[in-house]
Amino acid sequence: MTLKPLLTSTAAAALLATGALGQEVTLRMQTHYATEHPTGQALARFIDDVETMSDGEIAIEMFYSSAVVATTETFDAAINGILDCDATGGAYQTGKNPAFQFVGDFMGGYDTAWQQYSWLYYGGGYEAAQNLYNEHNMQLVGWSIYGQESLSSSEPIAGPEDLKGWKFRSPPGMETEIFEQLGASPIVMDFTEIFTALETGIIDGADASGLANNVGLGLYDIVDHATYPGFHSMPSDHLACNKDVWEGLTESQRRIIETAWQKMGFHIALTNERANAEAAAKLEEQGVTLHTWSNEDRKVFRDAAQVSWERWGDKNEQARAILESHKAYLRQLGLLN
Repeated sequence: MTLKPLLTSTAAAALLATGALGQEVTLRMQTHYATEHPTGQALARFIDDVETMSDGEIAIEMFYSSAVVATTETFDAAINGILDCDATGGAYQTGKNPAFQFVGDFMGGYDTAWQQYSWLYYGGGYEAAQNLYNEHNMQLVGWSIYGQESLSSSEPIAGPEDLKGWKFRSPPGMETEIFEQLGASPIVMDFTEIFTALETGIIDGADASGLANNVGLGLYDIVDHATYPGFHSMPSDHLACNKDVWEGLTESQRRIIETAWQKMGFHIALTNERANAEAAAKLEEQGVTLHTWSNEDRKVFRDAAQVSWERWGDKNEQARAILESHKAYLRQLGLLN
C-alpha cells in the first residue's frame, strides 16, 4: 500500500469512529424572551453556532416567550424532563431556594457586566453556583448578562434622597427590601402592567430593564427622568440543563454548547453597551434627564444592599456560601471594604 492510500484509509477509519461515538441529539430549551427581542435574536445565533460547530450533530428546539410552561416553571420543567434546558434565569427560583438570588441578581454588587462575569469564571463563582444547581439535578452551563438596568421616573432620581416616597414598579425579592430601607415604596407588579401604571399615576417610575430596552418599551414617551449608567440591578440570565441530559452528551458536544453560550453572552453585553450609549444620546436630545449617581451615592445604595445580603445569606448554607464568595471577590476588586 502506498502512503497516500494509507493516509486516506486512516482518515476514513477515524471519521467512522467519530460518527460511531457521537450521536445526534436534539435539546429542548425554553426562554422567556420573544423571537424579535434582541436577546431572542441572539439566541437564534447561538442555536446556529451550536448546529454549525457540531456539523448538525446537535439540534436545539427553542421555545420562545415561555411557550411550553410559565417562565417561573421552566426550571422545574427541565428537572422533570418536560424540557432539557432552562434559558431564563436563576432569579426566578428564589422561592425554591433563596440562594438563587445571588446567582440571579446580586443587587448593588458589581459595577459592570465584565466584573460579574469575572466572578463566575475566575472568582470561584462557577463552583459555588454549581453546587446549588447540582442539588436540583441541574447543570449551570453559563450566564448571559446585558449590563446595568436603569430606573425610569416621572420625578428626578439624582441620588438616594430622591428615593424617599418614590413609588415604582419593582420585581419581587431582595430589591423591594433594599429600596424600602432607603425610603422608597416599591410595588411588585407584572412587567406587562408597567406602561398603564405609569400613565395612570399608580407609580412614579419603574425598574424594568436597561436604558435601550426601556426606550423600546416606550417608557420615555411617558416619563422624562432615568438613571444612567445604572447601579442597582444587573440580572444574570442562565443556561441550565438537566444534569442527566448534560452528562449524557459527549465532551465535545458539551464544549460546543459552553463555547457558543459564552460567545452569545459576551456579545449581548457588548451590543447592549453600544445600544445604551446610543439611547442615552438620543434621550438627552429629546429632553430626558439622565442622572448619574456619584460614587458616594452608589455607596449609600451598596451599604443598604449589604443589610439585605446578610439577611438573605442567613437563610441557608447555600446562600451563605455563594454570598461569601461574592464578598471575597468584591474585596479583591476594591468594591467592598
